[in-house]
Amino acid sequence: MRHLPSRPTRANRHRVLGALVAGLLCTAGAVVPAAAHSPAPAAGTRAANGLALTPPMGFNNWNSTHCRAEFNEDMVKGIADIFVEKGLKDAGYEYVNLDDCWAVPERDAEGKLVADPVRFPHGIEAVADYVHAKGLKLGIYTSAGTRTCDSVGIPGALGHEFSDAQQFADWGVDYLKYDNCNNQGVDAKERYTTMRDALVATGRPIVYSICEWGQNKPWEWAAELGNLWRTTGDINDSWGSMLSIMKQNLPLAAAAGPGHWNDPDMLEVGNGGMTDTEYRTHFSMWSVMAAPLLIGSDLRTASRETFDILSNEEVIAVDQDPLGKQGEVLSSEDGRWVVAKEMADGSRAVALFNETGSAQRIATTAAAVGLERASGYTVRDLWAHTTRNTAGGLSATVPAHGTVLLRVAADPRWAAHPPAVELALDGSPLVEAGRTATLTTEVTDLGRTPALTVSAALTGPAGWRVEAASPTRTPALPTGRALATRWRVTAPAAAAPGGYDLALTAQYRSPTGERIRSTVPFLAHVVVPPPPGGGYLSDLPQLSASNGYGPVEKDTSNGESAAGDGHPLTIGGQVYAKGLGAHAASSVEYYAGGACTAVTAQVGVDDEKGAKGTVAFEIWADGTKAASTGVLTNAMAPQPLSADVTGAQVVRLVVTDGGDGDDSDHADWGDLRITC
Repeated sequence: MRHLPSRPTRANRHRVLGALVAGLLCTAGAVVPAAAHSPAPAAGTRAANGLALTPPMGFNNWNSTHCRAEFNEDMVKGIADIFVEKGLKDAGYEYVNLDDCWAVPERDAEGKLVADPVRFPHGIEAVADYVHAKGLKLGIYTSAGTRTCDSVGIPGALGHEFSDAQQFADWGVDYLKYDNCNNQGVDAKERYTTMRDALVATGRPIVYSICEWGQNKPWEWAAELGNLWRTTGDINDSWGSMLSIMKQNLPLAAAAGPGHWNDPDMLEVGNGGMTDTEYRTHFSMWSVMAAPLLIGSDLRTASRETFDILSNEEVIAVDQDPLGKQGEVLSSEDGRWVVAKEMADGSRAVALFNETGSAQRIATTAAAVGLERASGYTVRDLWAHTTRNTAGGLSATVPAHGTVLLRVAADPRWAAHPPAVELALDGSPLVEAGRTATLTTEVTDLGRTPALTVSAALTGPAGWRVEAASPTRTPALPTGRALATRWRVTAPAAAAPGGYDLALTAQYRSPTGERIRSTVPFLAHVVVPPPPGGGYLSDLPQLSASNGYGPVEKDTSNGESAAGDGHPLTIGGQVYAKGLGAHAASSVEYYAGGACTAVTAQVGVDDEKGAKGTVAFEIWADGTKAASTGVLTNAMAPQPLSADVTGAQVVRLVVTDGGDGDDSDHADWGDLRITC
């Protein structure tokens, strides 16, 4: 099986590390998505190799190179060099892993695997020696089938498990990623058990990564075989893909623990398909989920921001906590997620994650995340690297697609820190060009101590007029009190539709005299109301858009890659000249301005996917689901979908994967109209 088989991708490729800095914190009602929580495997069924007591950390080439020529010996050695030179080794990254295409397509006369002499002219053992000399470890890849997953297809290990495992051990391999392609229909547990036995027989400690894509619920049986198992299909470098995989992996927390981990696939941080805000969310949520942290970008060309994200040791410490708990979802109402992870020192890591396309206030409490009652708490922001005190409230206004990652503890030394202050924007910052909108900001003291000499300032882009319409200062804010300020915000008449940065800054003083300055960014949208009568939504500007593969296309299908690579929108032989071509998981928002009444479309899976693809369509009006389909397949004719959106400011069009992963889910919104 292959996910998204129209792409040259395959089931993606995959550190034993001592616990990281347990003391990093010290001073320094909601709806949960329906999913079956898996019971933890019974005691005594854990993999017996004693490895991966914390989630493996390292590198795998697949996400950045696939089988292209740049995957070679020089790249692998270069990554090992960078691990040492850039401090990634010191941060905990250990494995340098080879993925598919490292070997030639045929075995030698003795039935052994042969390294590609062009890619690896000195052989795999020499590469392992180089990596080991750096104090690192080498990983390798094969498949539990007759051939591997790429179309070139190097020999798989099915029927050769013991000889291949011994060959890997002889080369000095420390980690095996074992894929699922060309498996000849042999039972998954049987195939993965045979390789487990083969690895044990070598006598060499080799971390065993089971990559069967979650097809046979490995979280229910794989802990007795391997150290980690893929829970989903392949990730790709898009917000939609990352979000979909995260949602599939979150409900499986009970299955994870030291030596046996849920694996939601490798990191895409730095590959360019998401924003830095989205990559911080990716890294934060993988860490809260105690997932393996396997870098998937080419570090030889990575940006400083990429290194800053990947080397954040406070976030890494959440992933590598020796207690080995995967974070659990406490709430997820309207895309405002709270996920909490119990830590070995008794603290809690808390992710406040905003799934939506606009800034949202997300709140919980110390009690809700599992901390005992205390006179005060310390809360450490793991991205801002600041420590504050709180009376128990935990909240933040989180940017679109962003995550605020906190580490919270009941700490008798809470008074040594300034009070936590939350900055919030009340209302959605949608501004029509040339017209004045009124926004309200709030600066709220969450701390156990008062915030003194508090001031607020709201700033916008050059040419914007931002004026305070109520007081911006107060002498003191006791616990729970807020400074609310109204602002008149006017965008220039010539401002083009799109997103513009606003910033809310608060300044205050702690009771001990420390002066604090805190800033939260907001995205304001210059919007254009739909024309009288409405029209085709593909002709109107989008507020936001996210998509599983490639961009959402206007008036063509989704081609999964660059803009404009689609075909005519076609469902069941019916061609539509107007509409949107999406790929699950997808979300597109439009400004309706309260002036529209209905959205209508003909929806389904595009014919270009043959018999593949399952999707479901939803229309939302201001956060309320107004209409939806059941699961649709390629075999179905176009389905009419209409929704009452009367009075809505924002209309959101959503495509989900139908519950079975995003395999060939080309979703067409044909004849998509809004009536105003």
